[in-house]
Amino acid sequence: MERTSLGQVLRLLAVLLLLAATLLYPIWLTVRGAFLSIDGEGFTLFHVVEVLRDPVLRGGLLTSLGIAAATTILSTLIALPLALVASRFEFRGKTILGGLLLVPLILPPFVGAIGLRALLGREGSLNTILADLGVTQTPIDFLGQGGFWAVVLLEALHLYPILYLNLIAALSNIDPAMEEAAENLGASAWTRFRRVTLPLVRPGLFAGATIVFIWSFTELGTPLMLEFNRVTPVQIFNGIKDMEASREPYALTVVMLTTAVGLYVLGKVAFGRAAAVMSAKATVRATIPTLRGWRGLLASGAFAAVVAVAALPHLGVILSSLAVDGTWYRSVLPRAITLDHYREALTHPLAVGSIRNSLVYSLAAVAATLVVGVVVARLLARTRVPGRGLLDALCMLPLAVPGLVMAFGYVSVSLEYPFHGSMPAWLTSPRLGLDWTNWLPQGWIAWLNDAPLRPLGDVLGADPNPIPLLIAAYAVRRLPYVVRAAVAGLEQTGVSVEEAARNLGAGRLTVLRRVVVPLIFANLVGGAILAFSFTMLEVSDSLILAQRQGDYPITKAIYAFSERLGDGAGMASAMGVWAMALLTVTLLVAATAMGRRLGAMFRA
Repeated sequence: MERTSLGQVLRLLAVLLLLAATLLYPIWLTVRGAFLSIDGEGFTLFHVVEVLRDPVLRGGLLTSLGIAAATTILSTLIALPLALVASRFEFRGKTILGGLLLVPLILPPFVGAIGLRALLGREGSLNTILADLGVTQTPIDFLGQGGFWAVVLLEALHLYPILYLNLIAALSNIDPAMEEAAENLGASAWTRFRRVTLPLVRPGLFAGATIVFIWSFTELGTPLMLEFNRVTPVQIFNGIKDMEASREPYALTVVMLTTAVGLYVLGKVAFGRAAAVMSAKATVRATIPTLRGWRGLLASGAFAAVVAVAALPHLGVILSSLAVDGTWYRSVLPRAITLDHYREALTHPLAVGSIRNSLVYSLAAVAATLVVGVVVARLLARTRVPGRGLLDALCMLPLAVPGLVMAFGYVSVSLEYPFHGSMPAWLTSPRLGLDWTNWLPQGWIAWLNDAPLRPLGDVLGADPNPIPLLIAAYAVRRLPYVVRAAVAGLEQTGVSVEEAARNLGAGRLTVLRRVVVPLIFANLVGGAILAFSFTMLEVSDSLILAQRQGDYPITKAIYAFSERLGDGAGMASAMGVWAMALLTVTLLVAATAMGRRLGAMFRA
């Protein structure tokens, strides 16, 4: 560890100020806006109370909670049995099938909604099969009135891998001696599961379920694509254009954030502490039996069935991208296929522009995260400077704050000085001795008093420019990946080489450029690739901050195409397939670069 120096303290303060401006300030503006009086002179609970009184908004909140609860339960019902089988037995195809279980992560569920509509819609494939078999005479509305269960199904099929990975890790940490002791005392398999296994895996179950619950509770893209508007995220999205005149969107966002945080704390108190006390790390490795015959086939079949069902949205998107316009209607499969949608997705002005925009935004965001991430990692792994704990917590905070809240916060930033409005009176208050404008030319004063940074951060104006805000939002959301990757690399790299370089007279920047970065290069590549891939497919920030077509990133372009008649579904699906291919390749490259260290980057 390096001795604390003034330079380290200054770097720590600089990073903390940066995180305060890009992370804490947007959240604070959102919270403040919910309690600010209409005249802006005081604070009030009126707006929050009105949100809770409004039956439409209250119903949206309850529906969102219902979606989150149902998604979490369904994800658990899928993931828990599979994790138990995978952790306790060997069977044919286990490695391949276990890898295929993670396939849903490569497609955002809001893109999968296109495929699901084609498969389960009233004129879709399943209704056609049932009609051909004579089972039904009128189409069944599988998506439901408004799509509640369609949203739940899509989100559960996308999020169950998170629970599965957490449960596998928790099950591998159980000391087999505890279950063997229970068996020797005559406990049945069900009793051992209920009284021993389940309490011991509760930390992993709670960790995964928390992510699934909060993610599905605040998910915007899926209900928006299914035109299911009676949920809080979509209501917030629809209210963004009224932010300048109404406090309702602020209050609704704060109610959603408070609900999510409150439920997390409640669950932590009810389950987390008790589970932590009861957890037991494995001290010996259990012998894993191999399932053969019909038992092995049953295990393989269960995994294959989940993989097949989870792949349905992906399959629907692929088929929709290949279908000639109007040929997949009241038929099991498209009656004619074409590659025109793929070609047009690479030549259409909106598609090409969105790809170019996403590349620019993502590369700029990744460059920023690399610079900040390396500085943060050095402070965390190589110094004892006071405040390291606070820095680490702030860097991991974006993993816990819903993306919708962050996106809304950046819109709030664009409505504050210096991006909007005139200079606050307190900046020039004579009572505080701050009347420094007397020393400036009159032209400068006029410029400073009229939102000087409006051209660099305007979302809702007549001539918006959200690009700097988009890049900042992308960067702060993906900073944890790069920080975790760089810290993991530094912790596995000795300091002796750096000390030797310093003893030979190399300066700090030289050591960083010639020694540190080459030593952790694979980690930086892995973290940067993950940050890049997930930034390219970011949903909430893209849908909310990009209001002008010329600024659309890929995900906003997919949404725009999906609303277009004629070839819209095919174009949106083709772009979704390109996005799937991109994320698949980047995840494989990241896994190759980082190996087993990849998983450590997702632990908050």
